[in-house]
Amino acid sequence: MTDAHELRIDRTIDAPPEAVWRAWTEHLEEWFCPRPWRAEIVEQDLRPGGRSAMVMRGPSGEENPIEGIILDVEPGRRIVSTDAFTAGWVPAGPFMVRIDLFEADGGGGTRYTAIARHWTADAAAQHRAMGFEAGWSAATDQLEAVAKRLAAERDGGGA
Repeated sequence: MTDAHELRIDRTIDAPPEAVWRAWTEHLEEWFCPRPWRAEIVEQDLRPGGRSAMVMRGPSGEENPIEGIILDVEPGRRIVSTDAFTAGWVPAGPFMVRIDLFEADGGGGTRYTAIARHWTADAAAQHRAMGFEAGWSAATDQLEAVAKRLAAERDGGGA
């Protein structure tokens, strides 16, 4: 694995790790796709070997089904998934392993890192050309908005 195979978003989110984790795990449809796209969650079984399936829907009727499995979950800290397999460990055409990390930043916020690790430099370049930076950054902005709303609701601020 070389750095040429990895793309990442590093962000400090102005919400506590618990709220960011909850936004990621319980509100995926609200933030996963950059608007005007949206995600329809088919299944998100957050345990090793669990199915991860969704359909990304575009504003002109586009549909992009995404299927994979969860490789590892450390509640509150890390989620690792891949499209290299589908449910039941059926091999699929691999594109990447996704790693999402959640860590307290010491000031009440969260250090959030989203990593896409690809099998080849060509796959990473393809993902970059598809708009990785803009798309994953926009999704992270949306994740932060959901997390801030959840934190405010928890603190009695309502939304």
